[in-house]
Amino acid sequence: MEKPKNTSRRKFIENSALLGALGAVGMSQFLQSCKPRVKLDLKPFLDEAPDGELLKAGVVGCGGRGTGAAFNYLDAGPNLSIHAVADVFQDRVDTFRGKLKDERGVELDDANVFVGFDAYKRLLETDVDVVIMATPPYFRPEQFAASVEARKHVFMEKPVAVDPVGARAIMAASKQAESAGLCVVTGTQRRHGRNYTDIYKQVKMGTMGDIVSANAYWNMAHLWFREQQSGWTEMEYMIRDWVNWTWLSGDHIVEQHIHNIDVINWFTGKFPVKAVGMGSRQRRLTGDCFDNFSVDFVYDDEVHMHSMCRQIDDCANNVSEHIRGTEGYTNCKDTIWNPDQTVKYEYEYPLDAEGEIDKTGGNNHLVQEHIDLVTAIRTGEQVVQAETTAKSNLTAIMGRQSAYTGKEVTWDEMMSSDLKIGPEEIVMGPVGMEAIIPIPGSSPE
Repeated sequence: MEKPKNTSRRKFIENSALLGALGAVGMSQFLQSCKPRVKLDLKPFLDEAPDGELLKAGVVGCGGRGTGAAFNYLDAGPNLSIHAVADVFQDRVDTFRGKLKDERGVELDDANVFVGFDAYKRLLETDVDVVIMATPPYFRPEQFAASVEARKHVFMEKPVAVDPVGARAIMAASKQAESAGLCVVTGTQRRHGRNYTDIYKQVKMGTMGDIVSANAYWNMAHLWFREQQSGWTEMEYMIRDWVNWTWLSGDHIVEQHIHNIDVINWFTGKFPVKAVGMGSRQRRLTGDCFDNFSVDFVYDDEVHMHSMCRQIDDCANNVSEHIRGTEGYTNCKDTIWNPDQTVKYEYEYPLDAEGEIDKTGGNNHLVQEHIDLVTAIRTGEQVVQAETTAKSNLTAIMGRQSAYTGKEVTWDEMMSSDLKIGPEEIVMGPVGMEAIIPIPGSSPE
């Protein structure tokens, strides 16, 4: 299929002539029509955070994402350091320390290295200014609340909870962080992308009219998994294989697809009022999660968002978001089209050092998250993203619960639900939970 012709790449010459012909009164009306339909509280993008006093970070969770987040933090600007580390497993701590020393020349003091389920508590007793949280999301609500209580700024990976009780706990701690003057940034990467933010502004300005529907996808091959090893307890095995266990990850609609769901919530400025979904387990080898979901989320005014996610090899893949309006549609990432498929607006990607278009959007979203956090701390312009992310998290949980049960699930039910998943006691031994794969509905009599 031929790519739609770009008929309006900013239309600089045409627009200049138009503005000249509008006159004083016309100009006023034109500018009025371009004003955002809602107030946009967007901070300017910086290539690095401003300088300031040393900000010491403590990393809780030393796996791949925790290690990556630590390096992203160090890349965010001047005078930043990794000061302490905590993890359940000694080998994870050792690997983290080795990479930090080999790749960044940073050597941690043994006194600031902590291992065990209570390691994060001891880390919070040090003089760190910022806590980087990258443990399995089951542990996030308790660790976030403790970090706020200890008056630490927080970078918190998504998702932030695995059940409604945990999501609401995050919302409550977020309010406390606001009152305490703390800054909290979460790992909703697309909100830190210059390309996504540029299209978001255009949508809010009414460039594509009123939103009438949306689609969100994360369809990919299988994710990683771990097999049980000799000497591992049941708890150790589950934590090392955490993305495949619902009580630790929330299932992949929560753990991964939250990114796409959050984009739709962000662009619409709303959260869905109900959901009806389905899903199943076809190919997964470990854990108790589904490997596919399809959910119809309904917002007010009967705006529907179809959410689809899958982790199965040799299937059609798609990771994207799409929103349709009364006057066009967008991929949320870089383009808005007219109803006739001609391009109405495009984000202008910058050029890299070789003069080629930089399709990263002009910034590394993973580093930009930390640039935005450090900038907020050093400028005093508080940013607290935890509550908004918790609500997108709860949106995903609502879809999961509908798929697990086959029932319609409402937002109000999620906000009052006492559902809390996980073992009664967190110890390195038997978990004491039966792994049950959900089966929606009932069999015919």
